[in-house]
Amino acid sequence: MTSDTSIGPIALPDTRARHVFEQLLEGSGVALNGDAPQDLRVFHPDFFSRVLHQGTLGLGEAYMDGWWECDRLDEMACRLIQHGLGERAHTPSERLMYRLQSGFFNLQSKARAYIVGEAHYDLGNDLFERMLDPTMCYSCGYWKDANTLHEAQQAKLELACRKLQLEPGMHVLDIGCGWGSFAEHAARHHGVEVTGITISREQAELARQRCRDLPVTIELKDYRDLEEHYDRVVSIGMFEHVGHRNYSNYFEIVARQLAPDGLFLLHTIGANHSEISADPWINKYIFPNGVLPSAMHIARTSEDHLLMEDWQNFGPDYDPTLMAWLENFDTRWNEVAANYNERTRRMFRYYLAICAGAFRARHMQLWQVVFSHHRQRRYDAPR
Repeated sequence: MTSDTSIGPIALPDTRARHVFEQLLEGSGVALNGDAPQDLRVFHPDFFSRVLHQGTLGLGEAYMDGWWECDRLDEMACRLIQHGLGERAHTPSERLMYRLQSGFFNLQSKARAYIVGEAHYDLGNDLFERMLDPTMCYSCGYWKDANTLHEAQQAKLELACRKLQLEPGMHVLDIGCGWGSFAEHAARHHGVEVTGITISREQAELARQRCRDLPVTIELKDYRDLEEHYDRVVSIGMFEHVGHRNYSNYFEIVARQLAPDGLFLLHTIGANHSEISADPWINKYIFPNGVLPSAMHIARTSEDHLLMEDWQNFGPDYDPTLMAWLENFDTRWNEVAANYNERTRRMFRYYLAICAGAFRARHMQLWQVVFSHHRQRRYDAPR
C-alpha cells in the first residue's frame, strides 16, 4: 500500500471518518492540508478510516506507506500529545491486547532477549554510524553546557563517570554497552577496566573494534547470565528492554554483582505513569517488547536490593538529541540509501521525529539514578 506523494494532497473525502478525525484535531493547532509546518497533508482517501481503526499503528504505517506527509513531524507530535491525543490515539483493542500479553507472558524473558537486538540494533552499523555522533552513543545527551551533539554525548559519558566516582584500576560492568561508547570513554579517560555486555551481534563487533587497544572486554551476553563481581556497574539506555516482570530480578542481579562499597548508575527513559503499556507502532517497528518504567516501578522494585543515592531528570535534553540524530540521518541518508528501501527511511524519520515531539511535550522523561549498598558516607552527585 504505497502512494506517490509528489502529486500533492487530495481533496478531503466527505466521510464520517474524516469528520471524526477533524474533531479530534480541533484545538490542537494541527490542521488537515494546511500551510503550517505541523499540518498533515493527506495523499490517500482511506487514510482517515485506517487511523481510526488502527490508532497509532495505523498512523505510523500510513506514513511509512506515503499516505500522508508533514514538514515538522516533531512539532505535530508535540502538539497532538499536549492536546491529549497521545493516549486517546490508542484503540481499546490495542490496549487490551498488550495488557493480556504482558499479563500472561514475560515478553522480555531470557528466551526472547535477543529479539530487539536482531530487529533494531542489528539493522546496520552503516546507518547508525551516520546518524549518531563519533561516540556512537544511542541515548540522551547532556546539553547543560553543550552546543553540539558530540559535546552533549561526551558530557553525558563524563557525567556518568563522575557520578560513579571512577578511579584507575577499578573493574566496571557496562550492562547494555551498545557500540562501546561508555566503555571506551571510561577506559581511556579514567583508567578503568570495563566489561561490556550486549544482545546485539552488530554492536558487539563494532564495540570490539573501537576498544581493541583498551582494557575493554565486550561479550554477547544477557544480563541474567552475569556471574562476576565489579567495583562499579553502569547501564545506559538498556533498562527500557527489561520489562516490568523482570525489574526486581534485574536489581537483585545488579546488587549481587556490585562490590560492597560500589555504585550503580542507571540511565533510562521513564514514563510519567505506572500503567503498563507500549505504543503499538514503536513496539512493532522499533523496539519489540520494550516498556518504559515509571518512577514508582524503579523505586518499588529496587528498595529490597539497593539504596537510592541520587535521582536526576534531564528529559528535555532528549529533544535536541533526537533532532540532531534526525538532521544527521537526513543529511547522510544518500550514503547508505542503496542498502535500504524508502519505507525504512520513512520509518526512521517518523520514529526520531515523533519521539522528539514526545519529549518536548514532557510525555516521557530521562532519568539517571545512582544506587549503593547502603554505604555509610554521604553521596554528593555532580551535575
